[in-house]
Amino acid sequence: MKPPKIRRTFIPLIIVFVILSLIMPRTAKFGYDYRKGSPWPYETLISQFDFPLLKTEEEMLQEMEQRSERVIPYFRFSEEVVNTVQKNLSALDLSDYPSVKQAAALKISEIYSRGVISDSKLKLDKGSEAVSTEVLYIQKNKRVSKHPYSEVYKVSDAREKLSADLSRQFSSVNVDSLLKKRGVPDIIVPNLIFDKSMTELSFAEFSDQVSPTSGYISADRKIVSKGEIVTPEIAQMLDSYKAEYNKVFGYDGPRILLYIGNVLMALALVVILYFCIFFTNPNIFRDWNRYLYLLTIFLLSSVAAFTFEKINPDLLYLVPFSVFALYLMAFFSTRVVIPVYILSLLPLLIFSSGGAELFVIYLIGGVISLSSFKSFGRGWLQFVHALIVFLVQIVVYSAFRFIDAGSASVLRPAVFLFLGSMLSVAAYPLIYLFEKIFNLVSTTRLRELADTNNRLLQQLSAKAPGTFQHCLQVMNMADAAARSLDANVPLIRAGALYHDLGKMKNPLCFIENESTNPGAEGYHSSLTPRESARDIIRHVPDGIEIARAEGLPQVIQDFILTHHGTTCTKYFYTKYLNEGGDPAETSDFFYPGRKPTSKEQIILMVCDSVEAASRTLKSYTPEAFDKFVEDIVAGKMEEGQFENADISIREITTLKSVLKTYLSQIYHERVEYPHPKN
Repeated sequence: MKPPKIRRTFIPLIIVFVILSLIMPRTAKFGYDYRKGSPWPYETLISQFDFPLLKTEEEMLQEMEQRSERVIPYFRFSEEVVNTVQKNLSALDLSDYPSVKQAAALKISEIYSRGVISDSKLKLDKGSEAVSTEVLYIQKNKRVSKHPYSEVYKVSDAREKLSADLSRQFSSVNVDSLLKKRGVPDIIVPNLIFDKSMTELSFAEFSDQVSPTSGYISADRKIVSKGEIVTPEIAQMLDSYKAEYNKVFGYDGPRILLYIGNVLMALALVVILYFCIFFTNPNIFRDWNRYLYLLTIFLLSSVAAFTFEKINPDLLYLVPFSVFALYLMAFFSTRVVIPVYILSLLPLLIFSSGGAELFVIYLIGGVISLSSFKSFGRGWLQFVHALIVFLVQIVVYSAFRFIDAGSASVLRPAVFLFLGSMLSVAAYPLIYLFEKIFNLVSTTRLRELADTNNRLLQQLSAKAPGTFQHCLQVMNMADAAARSLDANVPLIRAGALYHDLGKMKNPLCFIENESTNPGAEGYHSSLTPRESARDIIRHVPDGIEIARAEGLPQVIQDFILTHHGTTCTKYFYTKYLNEGGDPAETSDFFYPGRKPTSKEQIILMVCDSVEAASRTLKSYTPEAFDKFVEDIVAGKMEEGQFENADISIREITTLKSVLKTYLSQIYHERVEYPHPKN
């Protein structure tokens, strides 16, 4: 049994209220907003406690760069290389000069005892452009010792040393030429192997040793006076005071007051959400699945804001909040999406550090996303859409930085905003999961269904071409009416295309498909009025059967079931009575469907009747159109077809006006062309 209306409306809101109350921050927000270069609008601020003066990001980077220049490289001493070099020397052909070979072996041992390094410049993968060229660490036999660069040889220096020393020792021999000819210099390779991982670790340790603070500000010291311009130095003190306040002294009053404040704030958000739905589209309260979905999206956005604010406020630039606007757009009209999306960003504005900046960034990004996605929402174009949103967001972020006179680095937030925009491409397919969980049909799905190139509509066009053309005309007429009544246009377009789907099973039963013999007498000439009515009515259950077999959404099946409601097949019903039929035995002439319950179903019912009957019009004057539409709508109302539908008298009046205008645009008088004289 479905819960009563009041429970269906307020119990989900109470659940949202409880969740918001539980996840709201347990610390107070720093109660001052300030901007570099602007006057301090509050009373003079006196420090209530000692706090460290934080260095700016630029100061930290500069100090880290300076320290990185002193990073000492690590080398491992390789005995294996030394042994290999001696073996290679022994294998060389120096039999004509045995004394030179022996002296070379001794000299190479002497060189390698000090160590040989590569001639190439040493670099780290990240963090530092180059390592120190003054000292180095050498690890030998599990012991590490520090040595000046001047104590070791580069490969080129070692080769020159070997050649020079042997040349002095053997002055009668052209040693340089001999060594090159026999390949002695080529066997000298580095035996000090650069250890990049240890060097990187050394660099990291040096970076970690960079202090994030540059002193302390004592308690009871004045930070800024009322009306004083916030200079970069004052802004740095305020930033430091704010960081310490939020970290340690976030709330020093009675905890009960903080909890009461959170409860009242959560209550305010839920009340605003209720009235936001009430004033934009109160019908959502009656659509249980869509109502729960809307509350879920609102809650997800709030949870994301609170969670990432607690973990690291910088990560809020990484959250693709604009995708929540797309989640809403998939199932709701723009007049609902915009206010609910704005409301879902309020937790950012109220509780986040730099909330005003984040609120504006994601508000503009979300609005642009709603517009951009219509053109770039399919396939790889979604990445173009994400890039557009990123560019808009980074422009807004840069505008805030210009206002703050460049008070913070743009690179890190820009990278996060870019990654967040790209994450929206990965996050959007969750819409299909939501569609399944909440048993909804997204706008994207409706647009796919309304594509006349899809297989099912192509079958309808091939088997019942007249019916297909009728559906197209009804779709265009219903589209115009839906836009005037602020109805769901994608839904009604899809419903119009499929409402007569059942006529595929027996197309010749319907006059629009009788191309060779116009009129009802072709198929129905051998049938009684009752048999003809049964065959005509059969297209509704046939349509439901086909729709279920093809997996069409329930919301589309509802159009098939309600487009005739519980009306009768008037032509054959009247014919039956005129032939002396019993008025008490007329149940076979009435559709066993269901009366429309939504505005969209009423629009389709009226447009279907108007389009079909308009082919019998004899006069195309405004008066004829006026009487024609009024009679059809009045007939439906007299039969009680509108009694369960969510549509007002004002909307019915608007619907009639739109249809009269539409008919006058299609069926207008044409100029008769004169015949040429002979």
